[in-house]
Amino acid sequence: MKQENALRHNWTKEELLAIYNKPLMELVYEAASVHRQWHNPQEIQISTLLSVKTGGCPEDCSYCGQAARYHTDIKVQALLPTETVLAHAKKAKDSGSSRFCMAAAWREVRDNRDFDRIIEMVKGVNELGLEVCCTLGMLSESQAQRLQEAGLYAYNHNLDTSEEFYDEIISTRKFDNRIETIKNVRKAGITVCSGGIIGLGEKPADRISMLRSLANMEKHPESVPINALARVAGTPLEHLPKIDIWEMVRMIATARMVLPSSMVRLSAGRIEMSEVEQAWCFMAGANSIFIGERQTLLVTPNPGVDEDMEMLKNLGLKPMQKEVKETCSMS
Repeated sequence: MKQENALRHNWTKEELLAIYNKPLMELVYEAASVHRQWHNPQEIQISTLLSVKTGGCPEDCSYCGQAARYHTDIKVQALLPTETVLAHAKKAKDSGSSRFCMAAAWREVRDNRDFDRIIEMVKGVNELGLEVCCTLGMLSESQAQRLQEAGLYAYNHNLDTSEEFYDEIISTRKFDNRIETIKNVRKAGITVCSGGIIGLGEKPADRISMLRSLANMEKHPESVPINALARVAGTPLEHLPKIDIWEMVRMIATARMVLPSSMVRLSAGRIEMSEVEQAWCFMAGANSIFIGERQTLLVTPNPGVDEDMEMLKNLGLKPMQKEVKETCSMS
């Protein structure tokens, strides 16, 4: 079944809603069955996410504490020195991570000294034998090409929510800008990491619309993060209620059903989930978690590394080992 022609790219909203609204136990069983056909259910990829440049972003994403216009307790941090980032990457590898993602709070990448330093970071992390990922905001085709040549394995650019609900969350860029960056990443031969956030005040139909945008791409994203809103004090969405765990399970299960070859990443919001709740997410098809040093994920709380490793042990799961892959080439 692990063949590209087994993947669908023509889902309708009605079909996806029918999956999402299945009786919960049936949905989880079906998603777990699909998961076992495409992945090793005993393995969880450990991905470390490091903020290499924090805060001061000119965007107005309503959920984000790094937006300069919101009054949060998050401290602005300039781009970290390359040697500091590489030390974090080495520590992440020693802790069991096979993927290292560097995040910079930029609206878009600019061709300047900071981008030159990001290129050096990518080269250095790649040489450590880790899958190297970046999330740097909007990206041009030529910038994506430079990252690919430096050894970038994946680029994260989340859709966040549906095209229909997008303007309710962000006004400083358009949904189409997100799609354009993803296309530029694909053209450069870099794998795509793209998912979204639930709990923004959206309706289930919006979640389905976002998944449909991903599932109907010409090539499915290799990585799909499913985030629960981390409510940051000082942001417009700080008073929204915590998303119900069964909504997370439904979202993960639906993603697994329609994006069977993708890594489905249980991302932000895990700090508010019990071990049992996270186990349900793994059963539904999630096969990756993000960890961060100092018990943070970028600027929001996250379980500690030791706590996560104990959870995996309790559930009979183990960290995924990085496979040796051929370097992407445009030749």
